[in-house]
Amino acid sequence: MAGTPAPESGLTAQPATQAKAPRLTVMGTGCLAATHAVCMAVMGFEVLGVDTDLRKVESLNAGRVPFFEPGLAELLTRALESGRLRFTSDMAEAAEFGDVHFVCVGTPQQHGSAAADLRHVDNAVRELAPHLTRRALVVGKSTVPVGTAARLTGLLQRLAPAGSEVELAWNPEFLREGYAVEDTMRPDRLVFGVSSEWAETRLRAVFAPVIDQGTPVVVADLTTAELVKVAANSFLATKISYINAMAEVCEATGGDVTRLAEALAYDDRIGGRFLRPGLGFGGGCLPKDIRAFAHRAEELGVGQAVTFLHDVDAINKRRRTRTVDLVGDLADGNLQGMRVLALGAAFKPDSDDVRDAPALEVATALHRLGAHVTVVDPAAITNARRTHPELTYSTDALRAAAAGADVVVLLTEWDEFRHLDPHALGAVVTHRRIVDARHALDPGTWCAAGWEYHAPGRPRMLGTTRLMK
Repeated sequence: MAGTPAPESGLTAQPATQAKAPRLTVMGTGCLAATHAVCMAVMGFEVLGVDTDLRKVESLNAGRVPFFEPGLAELLTRALESGRLRFTSDMAEAAEFGDVHFVCVGTPQQHGSAAADLRHVDNAVRELAPHLTRRALVVGKSTVPVGTAARLTGLLQRLAPAGSEVELAWNPEFLREGYAVEDTMRPDRLVFGVSSEWAETRLRAVFAPVIDQGTPVVVADLTTAELVKVAANSFLATKISYINAMAEVCEATGGDVTRLAEALAYDDRIGGRFLRPGLGFGGGCLPKDIRAFAHRAEELGVGQAVTFLHDVDAINKRRRTRTVDLVGDLADGNLQGMRVLALGAAFKPDSDDVRDAPALEVATALHRLGAHVTVVDPAAITNARRTHPELTYSTDALRAAAAGADVVVLLTEWDEFRHLDPHALGAVVTHRRIVDARHALDPGTWCAAGWEYHAPGRPRMLGTTRLMK
């Protein structure tokens, strides 16, 4: 699927035309790093991206984004053509070039543990520090356990020839995959974790185009800045799991969780955002971040304060199992040999990210139970095939993929799936039975087209008749 048109930034390039404008480096080339590097260059700064992976460096220098993010490819072309952006694998060159160095590498979950794996962050600092011979600011943007910034400050100043002239700050990111460009250009807030007025001044110079739009700035200590991101993700995960817990109650009682959520959303103290029931959250952030937060709290002796996060995680995982059960219900309890069309592989729409993707977990569970599963997705097929080669994949939801399907299950709410024609799809499937795991479809429209409709937390519907338990 082609990316959406790159938005006009609406931001001037004035800061970079001034003699004292800081030059920036960005460590990493993932979604956070590449988006940050590209957007800062578009805003007028001279930027050097850094990565040890030569293939990614070459790809970006050639104008190719190595992942799917709407609008980023167009901005990358603009930034490269401006001459303000390029990428390298030479850390010494980066140290000489930059005044402010952003660390934007990944912090995945450790194998066999809930803790965050900080090897990439530590390596970035270890490789950069020995080349820092003058005053500079190193800024962490990665999501890390509280206390990491203090530890890295000591490491940085011990290894850098400039010693205490090099400072560390923390500027947590709040990007949503699929909206990363917008969230970089127009964030809802900026958080500066700093230890000196000089560091704050440097960060204000870097983010001047964003601050000039009226974006709120929260200046805090390093510890608080580290906590902001994990606290925000934990709150969002809790809200998502809460409404999915209510879906379980509705399933047991015959209630309708969508009407329940609608009623709750009118309460200003609660609000409707992240209060949509469904398959739950996944991806490379929320799941691993809440687990790492709980793990770190236990290390600090305050684990009891966040024990609820274990329940949040368990509720989220249970939604995947329940979706498999719903598909089994529509298949009359026997999945062996059933042909299932799975709509979606990415953990969310407008992304090719399949890390901890609920869609793929459901699809593989159905496969293990004997179903013949065909997965379609506009962007994530390549990544999904790499991680789950046992499944069948297609890019056509209406023809080859849907032909003969016994059950359709909507797992990722891409717009093209939301707007599928139930009559056209019904003409090629064997049985008009659908599980809307994301509550993305209008049940009335599908039932009117002769489909048997089921969604987590809602009564089962057939045609225009509501099937009561």
